[in-house]
Amino acid sequence: MTTDNIFSGLKVVDLASFIAGPSAAVILSDFGADVIKVEPPSGELWRHANKLPPQPVADDAYPWHLANRNKRGIALDLKSPSAQQVLEKLVKWADVLVVNTPHPARARLKLEYDDVVRWNPRLIYADITGFGDKGPDANLPGFDITSYWARSGLLSLTRDAGAPPTWPVAGSGDNATAVGLYSAIVTALYRRERTGKGAHVTTSLLAEGVWSASVSIQAALCEAKFFGLHDRKHPANAAMNVYRAKDNTWFVLIVTPDKLEAVAKAIGRPDLHTDPRFSDPAKLMANMEALTAILDDVFGSQPMAHWYEVFSGVHVTFGAVRGPQEVINDAQLRANDIIVPLEGAGGKLTSTISSPIQVHGVTKVTARRAPKIGEHNEEVLRELGFGVSEIDDLSAAGAIPKVNERAV
Repeated sequence: MTTDNIFSGLKVVDLASFIAGPSAAVILSDFGADVIKVEPPSGELWRHANKLPPQPVADDAYPWHLANRNKRGIALDLKSPSAQQVLEKLVKWADVLVVNTPHPARARLKLEYDDVVRWNPRLIYADITGFGDKGPDANLPGFDITSYWARSGLLSLTRDAGAPPTWPVAGSGDNATAVGLYSAIVTALYRRERTGKGAHVTTSLLAEGVWSASVSIQAALCEAKFFGLHDRKHPANAAMNVYRAKDNTWFVLIVTPDKLEAVAKAIGRPDLHTDPRFSDPAKLMANMEALTAILDDVFGSQPMAHWYEVFSGVHVTFGAVRGPQEVINDAQLRANDIIVPLEGAGGKLTSTISSPIQVHGVTKVTARRAPKIGEHNEEVLRELGFGVSEIDDLSAAGAIPKVNERAV
């Protein structure tokens, strides 16, 4: 594979599963890295996530392509003794190795950093876990909803008063963590450019979740007074609340103190700025419920298109709450290459979500479909130096699928 991009020539082996680790490798691939995805001969479970509720159901394997586009794929049974010779050559070939296997299994498979760095001292070993490498829960299995959302405190904060914790969007914590792991990899690559030394870099879903919740967690560290969960009818601040327009469009509104008078005038209620219930800070705090009720009536009198013009005219921060089917039709996404074409996936899947990093003057690699199971076994193994008879031996030993079982 040859490209002319920022990471052209960078070799990445992705041994990770599901979302966070593979998505970090996708970001590298977007800028030209040659990424080899390694999965079991039976295929990774995430290939079938489009059939696993509560994920939206579709004929197209959209989650698999999202987390594994641009990669070459090989199927390898790491439990087979013969797989070690393939792993060794992959590590010697690689600049970056991405791993998320739980540490007890990693130790059994001889996949720990100390196991593989002897083959390649310049290796960047990118390690992702649920709860971190140390501590009493280091070996617990973790998904983004348990580690990133629940354990970090985020899930307790992202709900309204009186409501139970909800179920976050699948992959939201994973994809945020992927950016963190990518950053760790790039930091280590920069260090290697300066020192020649490889590195063991890591992050966890828990660390990334706490980082995302850090304003509230930092507040707890200094014993700050919390206002409790958001209650839109009894908010801590009616100028930072969620309202509904006449066409049933919910929107988030944030009015800073310097904009209050202009907004009151723009919405046709200049009297609110001088109303004695709201003009004094202490009285305003005591009358937030009344102010919210007034604003509910005002905003419920006109459709969202009207309020879009009003808020834009006074340069107020606001955002209509949109569902996925509306988001994909947002002109901003294609104008900024957030949604881009996807080549070769077939079916209805002709577009994908680009990684959230742009470098001005650099065009990302054209997004290509994710690999089929074992699609590039022969190609990659030959590049690693395996001959035809050695590949046949690996197949006979069960380390790789038989020819007629590959590329499905």
